[in-house]
Amino acid sequence: MYLSLIIPTLNEEKNVFELLNHLSAVQDIDQVEILVCDGQSHDRTAEVCANMNIPVVECERGRAVQMNKGARQAKGDILYFVHADTRPPLSFVHDIRLALEEGYDMGSYRFRFDSANKLLKINNFFTRFNKMWTRGGDQSLFITREVFELLGGYREEFVIMEEYDLLRRAKGHDFRFKILPGDILVSARKYEGNSYLKVQFANLVVFNMFRLGYEPKRILETYRRLIDYRS
Repeated sequence: MYLSLIIPTLNEEKNVFELLNHLSAVQDIDQVEILVCDGQSHDRTAEVCANMNIPVVECERGRAVQMNKGARQAKGDILYFVHADTRPPLSFVHDIRLALEEGYDMGSYRFRFDSANKLLKINNFFTRFNKMWTRGGDQSLFITREVFELLGGYREEFVIMEEYDLLRRAKGHDFRFKILPGDILVSARKYEGNSYLKVQFANLVVFNMFRLGYEPKRILETYRRLIDYRS
């Protein structure tokens, strides 16, 4: 197994610095290729990566676009997509290897917000279940290159909810999905500028729009109207 860890970024200098520092302590990190796929950031994201000897793939803006380009340039037979404002368990190489040995094709972690807000513990709890509405990019995603390419990668018109679309398409096949043991730490910054109920309502609205087949651009426009959303 050779694993390529792909990080899409947009103006994430602080988070990407902290994530790369975190990854330096990962078990078997020498078996991991790390690629930062940057969507034309205006801050020091690229400089931070260069100072840490991490290659930056320059991309057009759009998380699906960025992750697809990273996948094309990656050398690994296993792809692991990780958001810059998350911190995966230090055991992720071992966890993914074990899941592959058990016959799984793809999977993600449960998540835990970096906040003491008790309401967010409700969200944390439900990510232990393998349901479409409990999955998402914040939990990270590992997937074999073979399956990723068979699915055609991320659909780039999905400017929001690109992971949901990929997982929905995967459900049409016999691929096995694993919820990995342990929690990935996720930034609660979306809740810092918006109330808990406001974010939950926005999530419910856009998930139902996705389920009903609305165009991704319209879903994103709706989400931005409902909450202060950082693209």
